[in-house]
Amino acid sequence: MPRLDVPGASLYYETQGDPDSPALLLIHAGIATLRMWDPQVAALAAHHYVIRFDTRGFGQTTTENVEFSNRADATALLDHLGVARATLIGCSRGGTIAIDLAVASPERVAGLVTIGSGPSGFPDVELTEKEDALFDKLDAAFTARQWPRLARLEVTLWAVGPTRKAADVDPAFLALAQELNLRNVIHATETPLSLPLEPPALDRVSDIDIPALITVGELDVTSALAHYEFLLEMLPQASGCTFRGTAHLPSVEHPLEFQRVLVSWLATNSL
Repeated sequence: MPRLDVPGASLYYETQGDPDSPALLLIHAGIATLRMWDPQVAALAAHHYVIRFDTRGFGQTTTENVEFSNRADATALLDHLGVARATLIGCSRGGTIAIDLAVASPERVAGLVTIGSGPSGFPDVELTEKEDALFDKLDAAFTARQWPRLARLEVTLWAVGPTRKAADVDPAFLALAQELNLRNVIHATETPLSLPLEPPALDRVSDIDIPALITVGELDVTSALAHYEFLLEMLPQASGCTFRGTAHLPSVEHPLEFQRVLVSWLATNSL
């Protein structure tokens, strides 16, 4: 199993494709691991060097309870693999990490793809009553330290979405979403401290003057939909795509549709 030792952690990562091809760095969501990208990796690796890793607190990465930077971890991995520039593809918090990295180290980023993500520093968005109720359940499970229950509730909120019921969702997708998030329960009591980007990306995203594909599921939470509109307006070279019939994990729920959109966009922008 390939690993990279960085200060206070051992990052688990995987690569596929020709190292001389244009590089893609895939950064997973907070309710998943690098396994969320499994459906797309083979197609992407046909013309790209595909890199993905488990961030601290997720999957097979191990960490001490130390201060760290997700941006520094990602950059260290690119350095280790000899990659000067990569197109960053991030889902949810993975997209936020990608945006932060594009702001902090623009020379390392050739393109940017986000899925249901917002920039760091984005103000709180007023949620619907149903969304508030779902978040209250998450808070209660966290306070009670009911980690498997918390993981399942997170999937209900994000993967199912606030406007659907579990019965409305393909059972195979729901089982996969649960599996992806339950793999992170072993990290529930870890407390590494992620150092935020200062100043945050919110007022700096207009400096990300590279091709950007901003995407969201139409059934995602209110905040994710607000993030989508903001990034589309603020990024100079942004194009957008809303995936129908899905919430926070369109690349997992509708993998072939997401793959078609992504591969086409990469080709159009010569990335």
